[in-house]
Amino acid sequence: MSHPPATTPVPSPAALFNMTLTPAAVARPAQTSFAGGDDTANTDAGTGAERGRGSDKHPTPNFKLPKLRIEIRDLSHPGAKHFLDAVNAAECLATAAQNVLALLYSSPDCPTTTLPPTRSITLILRDMSGVAYTTGSDLDSDHKEVHFSLSYIDRINPPSRRTEEVTGVITHEFVHCFQRNGFGTCPGGLIEGIADWVRLNCRLSPPHWKRSADGNWDGGYQHTAYFLDYLERRFGEGTIRRMNEKLRTQRYEEKAFWTELVGRPVEQLWTDYAEKLKDKDADL
Repeated sequence: MSHPPATTPVPSPAALFNMTLTPAAVARPAQTSFAGGDDTANTDAGTGAERGRGSDKHPTPNFKLPKLRIEIRDLSHPGAKHFLDAVNAAECLATAAQNVLALLYSSPDCPTTTLPPTRSITLILRDMSGVAYTTGSDLDSDHKEVHFSLSYIDRINPPSRRTEEVTGVITHEFVHCFQRNGFGTCPGGLIEGIADWVRLNCRLSPPHWKRSADGNWDGGYQHTAYFLDYLERRFGEGTIRRMNEKLRTQRYEEKAFWTELVGRPVEQLWTDYAEKLKDKDADL
């Protein structure tokens, strides 16, 4: 979830770890679960039959990463212990960043690749309501902060899914550190849908996610992520990457945006997607 700067106060940290990471090609993370914006931490629902089938198509190139840091504001909180037991923080953050960049941008060796000016990302673990959100730091918007709830980490159920859940939340939030937003005009549902689409294509979707064409296409999170996955398969690998590039260079105006991207209005695409879901034999 992406929020404006200065959303929360900044208490004194209980622990601060600065990690300057040498860029390296890293493997895809394991499957994980993420509540997709829901505050519940129970990740043991559903079958997860659709989890992350696209990840093997996307080898991870070697992007130069911004400085990655972690700040734990209460080491005595049980969520802090669960976090430190669940993941190697340096590897987890570096892998998430590489995967996000690989899915949203062309190879770093491509002369047309234009990355955002993100200079650092600080993962802040603190006791708060909700799950996680991303914001700019007090310095400037090029320094990102990902706030992640220690209480949520403590509630992850079953405990055996802590590693996958933590990795999934971080991957989703790191998308907000690197994705484009049409100069602030992109609908929030599409912003969150792209973040969960990345998660889906990193084999990190939780077992309770499912495809659905109920409601509007821009309902956000996994609802929109599966729609974007359909578009990626229908119009070819790199469709969402081209979408992200369009959001770098122009403001979002719905009719023009979609017809220029794939030659059809989004309402027609959503109808096509709904019809595809009715076909039990369809390859989705």
